Amino acid sequence: MSNWQWSQVNRGFQVLSRSGTEPFFPRPVSILVRVRDGVDSLAHKSPSRFAILVFSALIMVFTVLFSLPIASADRTITPLHDAVFTAVSVICVTGLTTVDMATHWSPFGNILVFVGVNIGGIGVLTLASLMGLVIARRLGLRAKLMAASDSNPSRIHAGPVNEGQTVRLGEVGSLLLTVAISALVIEVGVAALLFPRMLQAGVSLMEALWHSFYYAAMAFTNTGFNPNPGGLDPFADDYWFLGALMIGVFLGSLGFPVIYAFARGWRKPRRWSVHVKLTLVTTVALMILGMVFYIILEFDNPKTFGSLNAGNTIFQSLFMSVMTRSGGFATIDISDLHGSSLLLSDMLMFIGGGSASTAGGIKVTTLAILFLAAFAEARGKQEMEAFGKRIPSDILRLAVSVVLWGATTVAVASILILHISKEPFDVVLFDVISAFATCGLSTGLTADLPPEGVYVMAATMFMGRVGTVTLAAALAASHSRQLFKRPEERPIVG
Repeated sequence: MSNWQWSQVNRGFQVLSRSGTEPFFPRPVSILVRVRDGVDSLAHKSPSRFAILVFSALIMVFTVLFSLPIASADRTITPLHDAVFTAVSVICVTGLTTVDMATHWSPFGNILVFVGVNIGGIGVLTLASLMGLVIARRLGLRAKLMAASDSNPSRIHAGPVNEGQTVRLGEVGSLLLTVAISALVIEVGVAALLFPRMLQAGVSLMEALWHSFYYAAMAFTNTGFNPNPGGLDPFADDYWFLGALMIGVFLGSLGFPVIYAFARGWRKPRRWSVHVKLTLVTTVALMILGMVFYIILEFDNPKTFGSLNAGNTIFQSLFMSVMTRSGGFATIDISDLHGSSLLLSDMLMFIGGGSASTAGGIKVTTLAILFLAAFAEARGKQEMEAFGKRIPSDILRLAVSVVLWGATTVAVASILILHISKEPFDVVLFDVISAFATCGLSTGLTADLPPEGVYVMAATMFMGRVGTVTLAAALAASHSRQLFKRPEERPIVG
């Protein structure tokens, strides 16, 4: 027989190139390789659909795990609606709950909560890219596009964009390493700050160690679950403890691209991208404005800050301002706030934190873009500008879409919950926005909802975490280019 060569992969077998007449046997393809190829094929057409699929799969897996008798403290099966809601709240890092998180779950259930919030906080797309990096020992173009989409949502909407925005495609590998390291370092750092305070409060050594890491994870992921039956009551006056929680929430809400910019060169702010600068400026401005308004609105409320001195009022107002942006912790009963403060909280929660962060909401850069557009229009300028750079108009369209879809989600969910619960509008609106913005603060409504209301709130949390832009892109059948322009006509606006 003459020499020949044959190389192909077919039906799970790999045949290597051979020459000569000797017999050979095909070698089975590694299961790891087949899994990698399957994930790559699934994510090829739409990373956004892949994200939704992975989120849904994780929620189903955690629903089954939370339903197991071993997951509950009394070794009983958790009702389906409670298991579903907890799974969604954990994976979507929301913090709302229909059960007492401090007493309902067993040690196994609490470990599930801890693992789940870290998975959801890092982001499924980023986690998938990290897994691909481990499997393939390198990042292919598709994996880089997936990770870049997670750090810059405009890529999902319109494909590759200006590389000056957020993070360059060639730097995604470094970004993923920063994600993993920053999550670990920040949580360990916050836990180190909390641990000695718990020991001073009389908590046993092992419980203090576990609770410190639990609190640190809930702070960095902006979830807000509490392992103590009394919530933050034992530490309501401990400013070191509350300050550590604020640090974790603040860093988690900035977003990994901002943390990556700090890691590359925090001493050179001139080199920061417009995204980083907009995120920092808007975040700090909202924190200060929120604190000032809480002081003004609640200084005469004896149930909240009315009985505190000036220093305590300022600190507690700052804590409230930070937590309503997606943190989820509270030292007061939310139902005791004035109606005006509830509305202020609604606004802060709806805005949320930074893009590609553990926070929810429409994101601070979305708000900044809308204000920049309004200022440009008021000055008669055709283009938006910030920090000496021009911002393209398609970013404004994306920002408007995010706000519109977010407002629609909140409106529809509020109508349904109002009809189901028959509760006052301000109470319903607060909990619905908290669910959409994955904040976790509650007036107490969510825990008292019937099963049908629980499912509505779970769907709202899912919509808020996955992201309105991602959902819109996933629902679109295809992206097509229009090669012609229709006649222009200007409708009257305003």
